[in-house]
Amino acid sequence: MSSDGFPPFISAQLRYLLDHFPHKIRVEQVRSGGSGGLDRFTLLIPYCLDYIKWDVIYNAEYPFAPPDIVFGPEDDDFHPLLMTGSEGEGNLNSGSRNILSDWNNKDPTKLQALIQELRDQYMFYQRRRAGEVDDDRLKFEISTILPREGIEMHISSVAEKAEEVKFAVPLMDMNINKMVHACPWRHPQKIYLQVIYPVGRKYASTASAPRLKLMSTPELRALFSVDDVKLPSWLDGMCMAEYLPNLEESLEKQVREAVSLIDIRRRFIEALVPFFGRPLEADPVFCGKATFLASSGSFVFLVHFLISTQFPKQQPALMLQSLLHISPQGVPKKSPLLKDYPWSPRWEASQMAERILDFAADECLNFKRFCSDSQPQPQPQSQH
Repeated sequence: MSSDGFPPFISAQLRYLLDHFPHKIRVEQVRSGGSGGLDRFTLLIPYCLDYIKWDVIYNAEYPFAPPDIVFGPEDDDFHPLLMTGSEGEGNLNSGSRNILSDWNNKDPTKLQALIQELRDQYMFYQRRRAGEVDDDRLKFEISTILPREGIEMHISSVAEKAEEVKFAVPLMDMNINKMVHACPWRHPQKIYLQVIYPVGRKYASTASAPRLKLMSTPELRALFSVDDVKLPSWLDGMCMAEYLPNLEESLEKQVREAVSLIDIRRRFIEALVPFFGRPLEADPVFCGKATFLASSGSFVFLVHFLISTQFPKQQPALMLQSLLHISPQGVPKKSPLLKDYPWSPRWEASQMAERILDFAADECLNFKRFCSDSQPQPQPQSQH
């Protein structure tokens, strides 16, 4: 996000927030309060596998004053400076008061500290609300799951929908970032189980299963897609504390296998070199992409390999790109994704590469004809 247009002290605090907040924050609706410079914006703060929107309002004419924070309309009863309660809320309140009373607009860390403190208070606020629902089953779930670290809860009370409580449960005590060599990720990669319970009125041991969904940080898809994971069945009478251990054990095995598959993809790219030459480009970390230069007579083209995280179970997709033909829109002509070629995950990498070379040699002729046939022909000049 560009910080152009902000006074220097706001720009420094906002940049520090974006660089050092433990979650990936987004900024939108940057605007001015009428003083001529930008001095307010909306933060989208990750919480419980969704975003909460808070407006941050500075006053550029009074740079020594701390900003006002305006919470969302659904949180009218969230008053962090007035709330008192158990579970550490009192300490958090005094912490945010100290940040505001000791505000220093020349200290770039202040906004980050304030937002972190308020987010912590918001977590306790939502946890308290969830614990107050009139539902014995939910009270039991909360009491058994609370010892786990990092769990977030959110209770929704939308007029058109039944009240429900959503849990975001971080899974597996493992540092995925450290498992990937030359890891490019700035933020820790996590996998979560989203659990959504409708709020009922009576406890029943055979109550219906909650809605379950695996979710992860978006960057993790380069290594491992939770969409490919089949969740274990939720048995009658089961609670989260019983459900999670088997899920975590299975996930840990799959993540470790996903890491090991990086080397298998790397060896496949290396096996392509004797047939296609050295790649012009290749993904050095996850080995999910590689591009080679090829030719057939005077026809010069690129061969793009897109290698799935499920390789070798799933075969790579190929795309051919001409270096000689341009579309009317001014972009190089490309083939569709190509996967209709002989393949077996049991072949050696060299055999895979050889079969792909044979396929590409035939397919490039079809692609050359396509490029030539669809190339606009020059219009003859009219004779006067």
